[in-house]
Amino acid sequence: MPTYRYLALTPDGQKRRDMLQAESERQARQQLRDLGLFPRQLTPVTAQNTRSSRKTKISTEQLSLLTRQLATLVEAGIPLGDALNALAEQADKTSTRSLMIAIVERVREGYSLADSLKAHPSTFSPLYCALVAAGEKAGRLAQVLERLADHLERNQQQRQKARTALIYPLVLICVCIAVVIGLMTYVVPKLAAQFERSDMALPMLTQCMISLSKGLQHWGPALVIVLLIMGLIGRKALQYPTVRARWDQQLLRLPRLGELLKLLDTARLTRTLAILTRSGIDLLEALKVSRDTLGNQCMRTAVEQIRDQVATGVALNKAIAQTGYFSPTLRHMIASGEASGQLDTMLERIAVAQETTFNRRVDTALALFEPLLILTMGGIVLTIVLSILLPIMRLNGAMHM
Repeated sequence: MPTYRYLALTPDGQKRRDMLQAESERQARQQLRDLGLFPRQLTPVTAQNTRSSRKTKISTEQLSLLTRQLATLVEAGIPLGDALNALAEQADKTSTRSLMIAIVERVREGYSLADSLKAHPSTFSPLYCALVAAGEKAGRLAQVLERLADHLERNQQQRQKARTALIYPLVLICVCIAVVIGLMTYVVPKLAAQFERSDMALPMLTQCMISLSKGLQHWGPALVIVLLIMGLIGRKALQYPTVRARWDQQLLRLPRLGELLKLLDTARLTRTLAILTRSGIDLLEALKVSRDTLGNQCMRTAVEQIRDQVATGVALNKAIAQTGYFSPTLRHMIASGEASGQLDTMLERIAVAQETTFNRRVDTALALFEPLLILTMGGIVLTIVLSILLPIMRLNGAMHM
């Protein structure tokens, strides 16, 4: 059924833009009139005029819901075109509806679902497209979509947990910085003026705080601008592959952070490989797709080296051992999976173990970080307060003598 994008007026004169499906333009106008709208512009939607939807990006939560719903419809025996059309009709947002309609149009033109999804790389990752292609080829599209939905939901839960865990420390840091800036730019200068009028000898701590306060007042805005410029320059520099590779390599060498980054990327790699190999995708293609899910450039290069070694006939566990980025335990578990013919199951176990270890270490780090942050900021505030109280106490002592 053709789709039309319309511009109509409500009875009170407000403009409304949306899309609807109808057998013809005349029927589309009649549907708008039945809704109490006055059509002003009606344009057929085709695959050629939906290029803007290629840049449409929907949230992971919404993509997971659409994937789950599509899996349910396909499992029920509903034709793919009708299932996609049903998802387009029930979409709440216009951008999502436009995206689904563009996919429906390409499917009706004879493209496979995977090829239709590849036209929207901002929404559908290479992993998503590869799994859908494997599902279509094997005739197990519903099962593959279920696994995809599980994978997306798991990633969303991890992101949500990380955001929730970081909210309190970030709020605490912002409040502490605001308190320190307020003391240094408002309280200390006023008291410094009083001390200067008294012509009394100030303690060294008070003199240092007054100097810092004056420097912050005079050079504070310039310092903020310099930090912003340096941040922008650093962000731009990280877009160059060589600079990004050196930066990522230094991150991996950090004592605690490097271990966490390795755990995170190892979990991503093994989880993605498990999903891909279980869906019938060959190991070389699975390694190629899994590489793009990693965040560290050095780890990506290592996976590329693993893929080159596997392509020459080297076993996966031996190729992993040659990189030096993965633990011996992981190599032995993969070797066991290859020997038993249950590589996907072993990769799944490794992913669960790596994710559990990562979550435990992050929780421990955050539990230690919060009291350390409170003690540090408390020490800074105490130092500022002491610099204010010391001359006052000395002045009171002089008055009582």
